[in-house]
Amino acid sequence: MKSKPILYSLEPFDLAGHRYRVTLTVPQPNPLGQVVSLPAWIPGSYLIRDFSRQVETISARSGNRRLNLIKLDNHSWRVEPCVDPLHITTTVYAWDLSVRGAHLDETHGFFNGTSVYLRPHGFEEQPCQVTLLAPALVNWRVFTSLPQAAQPNGSPKVIRDYANGFGAYKARNYDDLIDHPVEMGRPQVVRFDACGAPHEMMFTGVIPNLDLKRIARDVKAICETQIRFFEPDSEQAPFLDTALKYVFMTMVTGDSYGGLEHRASTALMAARKDLPTLGQKKTPEGYQTFLGLVSHEYFHTWHVKRIKPAAFAHYDLTKETHTRLLWIFEGFTSYYDDLMLVRSGVINTSDYLQTLGKQISGVFTTPGRHKQSVAESSFDAWSRYYKQDENSPNALVSYYTKGSLVALGLDLTIRTATNGAFSLDDVMRCLWEQYGRDFYQGAARGLKEKAFVRLVSDCTGVDVSEPIARWVYGREDVPLRALFAQHGIDMQWQAASNLPTLDVRTRKQGDQLVLATVFEHGAAHQGGLSAHDILVALDGVRIDSVNNSLESVLARHLAGERVKVHVFRRDELREFSVKLAAPAQTLCQLKPMTSLL
Repeated sequence: MKSKPILYSLEPFDLAGHRYRVTLTVPQPNPLGQVVSLPAWIPGSYLIRDFSRQVETISARSGNRRLNLIKLDNHSWRVEPCVDPLHITTTVYAWDLSVRGAHLDETHGFFNGTSVYLRPHGFEEQPCQVTLLAPALVNWRVFTSLPQAAQPNGSPKVIRDYANGFGAYKARNYDDLIDHPVEMGRPQVVRFDACGAPHEMMFTGVIPNLDLKRIARDVKAICETQIRFFEPDSEQAPFLDTALKYVFMTMVTGDSYGGLEHRASTALMAARKDLPTLGQKKTPEGYQTFLGLVSHEYFHTWHVKRIKPAAFAHYDLTKETHTRLLWIFEGFTSYYDDLMLVRSGVINTSDYLQTLGKQISGVFTTPGRHKQSVAESSFDAWSRYYKQDENSPNALVSYYTKGSLVALGLDLTIRTATNGAFSLDDVMRCLWEQYGRDFYQGAARGLKEKAFVRLVSDCTGVDVSEPIARWVYGREDVPLRALFAQHGIDMQWQAASNLPTLDVRTRKQGDQLVLATVFEHGAAHQGGLSAHDILVALDGVRIDSVNNSLESVLARHLAGERVKVHVFRRDELREFSVKLAAPAQTLCQLKPMTSLL
């Protein structure tokens, strides 16, 4: 007998209070007592999030009988045994304006499945169906990459709600269900086809005169470039095996940035100033940053959502899941995101080189790269990368940014060794063929840690074991100057400023200027200053974030000069003698190139 699907319903019932009501129905629960849980983390964001902390109420019933629940740990409950279908209802508080959680107010609703859908243990592989209910008194629409289930006939209101996307949606199993976030509201929407595959972009927030036509044109070019990159022959989009369309969900605020990939959609956060408006003569400086984010998350449709580390082939969302391969999966994606912008024609070579130079500068000016390898950074993502503090630049390296330089170094190495016959592009397509293309058709297997060097060799004939050992598992810098030189590319370093420096990063706190990071062995460190110190004065001249900037005060001094620096440390006034350092050559400049494009 065919088993019945697991059923869910979700209603945004308290917009002002930011609450969803979610009901799980298990038709044939475990007769010994059904266990349910919420995930502890969400794929793509490697930190224990404890989503269950936002469950305000939980109750269970079977028929007319109320059942007892026992909480087993931070994330799990066991319901007392029952024979008839089990119904568990939760109230979920949703006030997390991020790409990772759930948010609800009078303007819109957004949620990831990991925040709202309880997992019925033992039934994870059962088909699922979720009914999204329309909130009262607002006329919202639903946007999601989940395919709709058959909709029954009903009253005019029910028919209207179904036309707006409310109603039933289906998923193959629980893992599929939680990998399709949902947006509800009245966002600005634009649609386009890329290589014949439907795409939908929505922008939630107050964005006057948003130039949707331009955004759609640029994003379409990026999407088609990536589809053809992985599937040059078929030009087949990968998500059509699990969804009917790809959905970009963008929440726009004054200063947001971020993204989280899913198998047929992505959730994005963008700053309003970074998006183009109608009639705008000059493109916003941050628009390329937004397009780079779009490109990064879309590239994950292949690389992370389908090509996976072995540790992620079957997610265990109850605990930390470590891998040393994030330098491949996030780092390589960070290499290709901007590269796809220039290949698609949405930016020019000059813009790309400037962006690449900034990325190189960011890595080479981070002292932590000498203390932590990118393999260690990958493994420690849970405890260190996602829990950064004021000393992190001195202690850590990013598997995103240095991982992208490893990708660049390997690309140049392969091109040189094969006289241009092969490149990292060929490696990516081999990864797709062996680990990604059939992932959701029952061929789910992931890349093992020691398999990558062999794959590169099989694919290109190049042995990269030595550079991987040095750049990835060791702490050596990727020798980009020498690698570039082999391709006729000039790489130079220069000072970003001619002012003397304290060797610090600062942040604004009202009209105060606070030391965010004190770089190890720099002028401030050697003079005794510490992170969180509030700058008060330098040689008797006030420093603040409004009228007397640190730069304007430093402009009256010379490198090598010793100055008195007054700071507040907590509520205590301190005085330090600091020898100002000469401006370091931290700005990487690259001359035009075409060989990578």
